[in-house]
Amino acid sequence: MVCPEIVPFAKTGGLADMVGSLSIALKQLGQRVSLIMPAYASVLQGRFPLRDTGIRVAVSMLGRTEEAQVLAATVGGGMPVYLIRADRYFGREHFYTTPQGDYADNAQRFTFFARAALEVLREIDPADILHAHDWQAALAIAFLKAQPERYPGLASVRTVLTVHNLGYQGLFPLQDWGALGLDRTFFDAHGLEFYGKINFLKAGLVFADALTTVSPTYAQEIRTLEYGFGLEGVFQQRGADLAGILNGADYEVWDPATDPFIARNYTPEDLSGKRPCKADLQGVFGLPQEPDVPLIGMVSRLATQKGLDLVQAAMEEFLQRDLQFVLLGTGDRRYEDNFRSVAERNRGKVGVKIAFEDALAHKIEAGADMFLMPSRYEPSGLNQLYSLKYGTIPIVRATGGLKDTVEEFNPVTERGNGFVFQQYKDSAMLAAVDRALLTFRNQKQWVTLMKNAMRADYSWDRSARGYLSLYERLMGT
Repeated sequence: MVCPEIVPFAKTGGLADMVGSLSIALKQLGQRVSLIMPAYASVLQGRFPLRDTGIRVAVSMLGRTEEAQVLAATVGGGMPVYLIRADRYFGREHFYTTPQGDYADNAQRFTFFARAALEVLREIDPADILHAHDWQAALAIAFLKAQPERYPGLASVRTVLTVHNLGYQGLFPLQDWGALGLDRTFFDAHGLEFYGKINFLKAGLVFADALTTVSPTYAQEIRTLEYGFGLEGVFQQRGADLAGILNGADYEVWDPATDPFIARNYTPEDLSGKRPCKADLQGVFGLPQEPDVPLIGMVSRLATQKGLDLVQAAMEEFLQRDLQFVLLGTGDRRYEDNFRSVAERNRGKVGVKIAFEDALAHKIEAGADMFLMPSRYEPSGLNQLYSLKYGTIPIVRATGGLKDTVEEFNPVTERGNGFVFQQYKDSAMLAAVDRALLTFRNQKQWVTLMKNAMRADYSWDRSARGYLSLYERLMGT
């Protein structure tokens, strides 16, 4: 696995969780897995026991030779993680972007990472599969396929690229081409060129043996103009090589039966702990501790992708209902300011915390009655999986992994595990909220719905078996 961030060493989002969890699940299925990532400053300064492997790798960059030290650690009961230390590129406070914007030399940084990862691959146990994740690692596949003579011994390695979020592609001006060390013939419509720019993600899409993304529905959506971010033609051409494998949830971390962050543990067989969790959450946000008032939660990156514009547009009408609302997240300043303002104007009904707090995220998942995810697009989504496990009923838009995991509750048959709306409109979102509120008033049905949700299985074992099947097909076994 080649990835720019992996839990527990470095994380900006679900990518790090996915790669860490998938790797452990594959190891538990009997596979040998190694991970490769950059040694960021925060990793070097952190609590991780790192050792020097003695391996040094050299990469030619812009006519000069750059060296890196290879450190190692272990996770998941002995699985090796190799960390590429090159302080010139990775010894910085942030991974990819600062509050002022992206690092100006990101093209060089992740070209170096991709080439150094291949050099590490030559030094460690031979691999059957090179599985790269997102644009920061995609060039490793392109270099391996486009310049096999530079990587003797890796000719038989099969390659997989996973796209976690097509909204991030690694686009750079043509003036950065020299850093890549590729022949200029690769800069065309069939290669790395994308509307006059270099596209790192496209490099992997063009050269990988197999492509995956993180839910079956998203694998279909990215072939369309609406969701393809300009790459829909590539996905259409490579449709036979594209699979959608749903991400899993780490139930060792997210399980109300064992969660150490919540006021009281509970299970589908004994839901009595849910009410103390709600009271605790209301206390944290300074809301009245009214058990019969429905409490809707959100934990989200505050970005347009997440449907925050719908929530803003609907807020006035939304708050006319008998409910409480809490939100945790950080992101775009305009959303941060807006939700702070909403909370100040609606004290006792709305609680907002502009932060990233893992413990509080657990409290929201356990203490809320419903969880709102009105995403414009959502490749996989994790919070709806956590919400299901905690009996916190998801209200979602039918896109990507949300569509694949949340089924509209039918009050007649009592099948389903949440509430789903189709159109990207605030009125459609409010209608789904109203269906949830109506069901909440029927205590017997609500308990049935909670148990439906909590018994859904979206474990990593299930996802890992999907990847293992793909690897075996590539290997011809």
